[in-house]
Amino acid sequence: MPDIDIRITGRAGRITLTRPKALNAMTYEMCMAIDTALRNWREDDAVDLVIMDAEGDKAFCAGGDIADLYATGIKGDYGFGRTFWRDEYRLNALIFEYPKPVVSFLQGFTMGGGVGIGCHGSHRIVGESSKIALPECSIGLVPDVGSTLMLALAPGRVGEYLGTTGHRMGPGDAIFAGFADHFIPIAEWPALIEMLEASGNAELLNSHAATPPESELEQQQPIIDAHFAGESLGDILNTLAHSDQEVSAEAKKLMGRNSPLSMACTVEILHRLRGPSLTQRKALELEYRFTFRAMEHGDFLEGIRAQIIDKDRSPRWQFADQSVPAVAVSKMLQPLGQDMLTFEET
Repeated sequence: MPDIDIRITGRAGRITLTRPKALNAMTYEMCMAIDTALRNWREDDAVDLVIMDAEGDKAFCAGGDIADLYATGIKGDYGFGRTFWRDEYRLNALIFEYPKPVVSFLQGFTMGGGVGIGCHGSHRIVGESSKIALPECSIGLVPDVGSTLMLALAPGRVGEYLGTTGHRMGPGDAIFAGFADHFIPIAEWPALIEMLEASGNAELLNSHAATPPESELEQQQPIIDAHFAGESLGDILNTLAHSDQEVSAEAKKLMGRNSPLSMACTVEILHRLRGPSLTQRKALELEYRFTFRAMEHGDFLEGIRAQIIDKDRSPRWQFADQSVPAVAVSKMLQPLGQDMLTFEET
């Protein structure tokens, strides 16, 4: 497949995304190829670990390739999108639960679907250029691909902040928020990958980890906690409206571009997930309730039209006054019955 290179090198299963001109955006076919490889290698004694990386300097993976989703959805065909998200989420769970080390090298942009394949493994490496973000609310989705698990586990209310603003995390931020494990200068990556391939030993990474840059998020957390602790999106926006701090002003600017329905559902998802019953599968199942309905009842198609198709950057969101009724959130997140996300292997 021209978009992805899957092979075994030494003791390592190797997955390299090869669409640098498209910022290595994930297609459905790429998703399924990774799924097949991981299932094959799971029982293969010749494979000790899995290494994921990508060609190009700009991005590990800037998200899912949404052209086909839009093309089918705009015709009233929601089946392709639902199948894409279902199978993608099953892959995210497979990576999270994988019995062998999964090492990902996350240069440049890692966003949306890139988080789903790059940030659920056991060893997540960032470098100087790494920028990790969840900008889904800007296209009428919610942070998905299992990212709500990490958002719910992030310190304080950092999860609500990242999920509703789409703030781009540098390497220090990503480690602080729980989206990455080690900072290693990018110049060292090729030699390190060769060592991992030869040895099959992921513990080598520990001795190469360097001190990450300072995290702005960590410094801003007290302010974020104070402004993003509300029970609903309305509470958060009300608190931000009465603040003159720089962090608040930037948050209001970012949130002003996003779908109010998506942001309200993001806040609700994180509140539902927090607690002793939090699991990756629970996060994915709750996300799927939203994405299953996103084309038909949410703002997804309008978000793609405004950002990607017409590029007018003027989406006509539902609840444009940012006042989202609780019933609208409940409708997007109610159980799907027989359509609920399951994880049985076929």
